[in-house]
Amino acid sequence: MRMPDARWLKQRLHDAFNRHDLDEVIQCHSQDAVLVTPAGVAEGHEQIASYYEDLFRGFPDMRMTVWHTVLCADPAVTEWLLTGTHTGPFLLPGGQVLERTGRHVAVRGTSTCSVGNDKIISHRMYFDQLEIYTRLGGRLVFDEQLSPRERRAED
Repeated sequence: MRMPDARWLKQRLHDAFNRHDLDEVIQCHSQDAVLVTPAGVAEGHEQIASYYEDLFRGFPDMRMTVWHTVLCADPAVTEWLLTGTHTGPFLLPGGQVLERTGRHVAVRGTSTCSVGNDKIISHRMYFDQLEIYTRLGGRLVFDEQLSPRERRAED
C-alpha cells in the first residue's frame, strides 16, 4: 500500500474540493489540522468544515484549476485559479453575510500543505482577498478620510 505524501493528499483534496465533497475534504486533514487563509485561521475538522461549507454555499459552482505543482514531497506547493459564481450567501470578514450578487469571480492563488501521519496537518492558502471582494462589487473604504495636509502632518 502506498503511503500518502503531501502531493498525493493535495491532489485528493483538490479533487474533493471540485466535487464539493465536504466529507472527503475533511478526511484529507488530521483531527488537529490547521488551515490558514487570508480570511483567518481554522483549527480542527469542525472549523475547517465550516470554512469550506461557506465557500460551497456561496459559490455552488466553485472550482479550483491547478496551474503548477512544485515537484517536492513535503510540503506540497501549488498555484491555482479559483473560479465560481456567487449565487448563495457568503460570510464576509466581520461576520456580515453577502447575499447573492450573481457575479463571477476568478482569483489566482497558491497554497502549501504539510503532512503528518498520512493526513494534512497544515494547509496555508495565499490569495488576494481584496480581489474577491472587488469582483463581488465591494470597495475599499477607509474609516477616516484624511486631507492631503493631514497626511503630510502624520508623515
